Amino acid sequence: MTEVAKKVVVTGAAGQIAYSLLWRIANGDVYGKNVPVELELLEIPAATQAAEGVAMELLDSAFPLLRGINVTDSADKAFDGANAAFLVGAKPRGKGEERADLLAANGKIFGPQGKAINDHAADDIRVLVVGNPANTNALIAMHAAPDVPNERFNAMMRLDHNRALSQLATKLGRATTEFEQVVVWGNHSATQFPDITYATVGGEKVADLVDQDWYLNEFIPRVAKRGAEIIEVRGKSSAASAASAAIDHMHDWINGTEQWVSAAIPSDGSYGIPEGIIVGLPTVSRAGRWEVVQGLEVSDFQRERIDANVKELQEEREAVADLLK
Repeated sequence: MTEVAKKVVVTGAAGQIAYSLLWRIANGDVYGKNVPVELELLEIPAATQAAEGVAMELLDSAFPLLRGINVTDSADKAFDGANAAFLVGAKPRGKGEERADLLAANGKIFGPQGKAINDHAADDIRVLVVGNPANTNALIAMHAAPDVPNERFNAMMRLDHNRALSQLATKLGRATTEFEQVVVWGNHSATQFPDITYATVGGEKVADLVDQDWYLNEFIPRVAKRGAEIIEVRGKSSAASAASAAIDHMHDWINGTEQWVSAAIPSDGSYGIPEGIIVGLPTVSRAGRWEVVQGLEVSDFQRERIDANVKELQEEREAVADLLK
């Protein structure tokens, strides 16, 4: 019996992140190597021709699992029956533009997409917002989809998590897979808090293996500002690494993981973080759902940094309050 294909939507499909992301999805890296997929490429009208070119290349790659590709500028058509959605397309900050202006502009993108998801997506829809400001863009989309469970809307902190693992692996000369219980709390912004309080490698506490000065003055700011560093060196934003992290997030969400990973999910009040924001937390995935790792002791040092993220996310929420009614 042939398995029914999963329908996966990628917005901003002609962009650089999607150019890496789509090949991984078609290769079976999200649902698994025995699950066929259909791809829905959503773009603005001016970019649909470029997205058609991407679709041609995908077809030319002859992926065994790829059952079809459609390019559209209609959100209603794109999300019809969708099982998973990567919301990548977003408006970048313009010259002289404040963060509040950026949030308002993106609200005009993510609000309608959230409504289209609400009205047309499959019952098992999972939505990962990659386009920045990701946490609050996800909040906007979630509020526009009142019939979809809130937990189905996530924002991507996995890139920050992967960056933290990479910096630790480089510092200590270990493989990234050897590290456990690393977490990045908060917002996908420079405020984020990469935390090694609970982290171990080879049974040893990471905090005992690195000096405090390196942790505070190099590790935390470097992980938080890695995107800006890449722009300075490469001349362009992170693309392939963002796509890889998005694949990691959606794969683990669907297939499960007992390894701690950082996921931005709607707060349930854990660790004193108020509900009403989408925030990076230590999570595991079981039976297709993220679960917050519970029972962790939080020091004053951690609390100060977590609270700074909460404050920033609440301010972002206030900046788009008219979109959340």
